[in-house]
Amino acid sequence: MSAMSHEFDLSQATMLPPVAASPRLLGDVATLANQWEAVHEAAAAVGHLAQLGREEPSDEVLALPLRAAETGGYTFEAVARGIDDLSAVMQPGLRALLAITAQGKDTTAAALTLWREFHHARAAILSIVETD
Repeated sequence: MSAMSHEFDLSQATMLPPVAASPRLLGDVATLANQWEAVHEAAAAVGHLAQLGREEPSDEVLALPLRAAETGGYTFEAVARGIDDLSAVMQPGLRALLAITAQGKDTTAAALTLWREFHHARAAILSIVETD
């Protein structure tokens, strides 16, 4: 018996490999590095609200944008998208924490939860680019 076909039936689809990205320009690496730093500044603020000390990032963390650019292609794109996604989580999360703090309420538990989510997401992004 054959299954009914509809617009979401991907059983007959051909999956194409990712298009090789062109070599990255220095500006792209600088932009990625700035975004990576901004996400970490937001994480530092969340860590403060969670009553944690400021984290000293490892060399592996600091060098991610450069390692991604050296690898290039799909890896660079995946890292860039991962950082964009992490930023999309951190910005509204930090805004919400600051709004709650402005009301004089305790944000420790919520900030700690966002802090943990940041670390899980950062570990996933770091795993995209293998270290030596």
